[in-house]
Amino acid sequence: MPKAVGIGGLFFRSADKAALAQWYETHLGVPGFWEQEAGFTIYSPFAADSDYFPADKQFMVNFRVDDLDGLIIQLKTAGIAVETRPDEWDTPETGRFARIHDPEGNPVELWQPPG
Repeated sequence: MPKAVGIGGLFFRSADKAALAQWYETHLGVPGFWEQEAGFTIYSPFAADSDYFPADKQFMVNFRVDDLDGLIIQLKTAGIAVETRPDEWDTPETGRFARIHDPEGNPVELWQPPG
């Protein structure tokens, strides 16, 4: 049966698309065209009343990262607020997580998978 084989892109509106694209490239190393490393991608709708990310946002991007601690230091050094909740979000089964917001207030989850 024919099926989707991966995410081909993520498209969203921006008040200043050039500045926002530059922010993602500068702080997360994500250029406009990007060949990501092999690994899991989770595609998961959430309940309409979920409090996992802000209710006024319809989506949250989750990026797999290779060094969460190093990235947190880099982001904080750049003046970007980073939220962690180790007791709530991090587990040996799922890995470690942190949250930031881009300059337009979009939530961004950073995920270092286990192992």
